[in-house]
Amino acid sequence: MRHVVFRLERDRYALPLSSIREVVEAPAHYTRVPRAPVSVKGVMNLRGRVVPVVDLKTLLEVTTPAIQPLGKVVLLDRGRRELGLLITDVDGIESIEKVGGVRSSPAVRGLARVGALAITVLDADGLDSAVARAFTTR
Repeated sequence: MRHVVFRLERDRYALPLSSIREVVEAPAHYTRVPRAPVSVKGVMNLRGRVVPVVDLKTLLEVTTPAIQPLGKVVLLDRGRRELGLLITDVDGIESIEKVGGVRSSPAVRGLARVGALAITVLDADGLDSAVARAFTTR
């Protein structure tokens, strides 16, 4: 199965290619959403559509110090809804066949190896659920 491999700082993650609509440059500013969870950066205007953008690092509770600015937004294909994930950069598309069973949260499917790199494979439905949970458990 083909996956989009991307970075959050130095860590590498992957999402199935079929769950991603597109990757765009992050805007300079977001429109804040009142009383939104900390992980929600705000909303952005993408060709006339309002897209909520979530800081994936905060959502996954990754606590590495910021080295590089988060500069891209991965748009998940969630049917009629849109959800943007703020990431550092995209490394490319890789075939990942075997995913190990380390499931630390519903958003994480497991670990995989591409060459010498360890990659955390994420679950798009789990990420969507984590964002919904962030809004309801405030």
